[in-house]
Amino acid sequence: MTLPLGHHASGQDAGPPFALEEGERMVRARLDGGEMYAKQGSMVAYRGRVDFAYKGQGVGGFLRRAVTGEGQDLMKVSGRGTVWFAESGSHVSIFHLDRDSLTVNGRNLLALESGLRFKVTTTSGGLGAMVAGGVFNTEVSGTGGVAVLCLGSPLVLATDEPVCVDRDAAVAWTAGVRTRVVSTFKLGNLVGRSSGELAQVEYTGRGGFVVVQCGEIPAAGTGSERH
Repeated sequence: MTLPLGHHASGQDAGPPFALEEGERMVRARLDGGEMYAKQGSMVAYRGRVDFAYKGQGVGGFLRRAVTGEGQDLMKVSGRGTVWFAESGSHVSIFHLDRDSLTVNGRNLLALESGLRFKVTTTSGGLGAMVAGGVFNTEVSGTGGVAVLCLGSPLVLATDEPVCVDRDAAVAWTAGVRTRVVSTFKLGNLVGRSSGELAQVEYTGRGGFVVVQCGEIPAAGTGSERH
């Protein structure tokens, strides 16, 4: 290290108000009296007068997590200052929406820029979907940036032709893409099995895409944790 240590701490917050820090493992968000939402516990540093308020999903949220291992606990971040978000060194991608919408696997949603709206959506497929552990997702809409977590650098696949993705590898997909759980699931498959691809999700939609991470991070409580 040839520069004085003070040089490394003298920089000012610059650039877009919602952007990736160098290395693509962290998001920097600037607040100017507004508010935004981020994954509960994802704040790693902040500067200024910033308030963090837990935003749970109520009784319905607890039921969703109990049944599927899914759900997204968010915190409201408000005030004036700069906040940095990250999670366990995961790769972060930012998708910029322009009066559009993006559906994100709840476990992969890191932060939403001010002005975006979100709601819980479902994946069709009945019993197979329940086994897949991916019934509930988060649909983000409006104009602004969405920060999404990935295990490693993401793969983006067009959905002009149907593409099937492992339930634990799908990260996000664009508006208009249809989802359907495809499975050869039988009750007998549950006997003596703690892992394995019991079901996949099929994504279809012209002009759309699905984001896939280079590995699988099972939802807590699905019984598919890999060791």
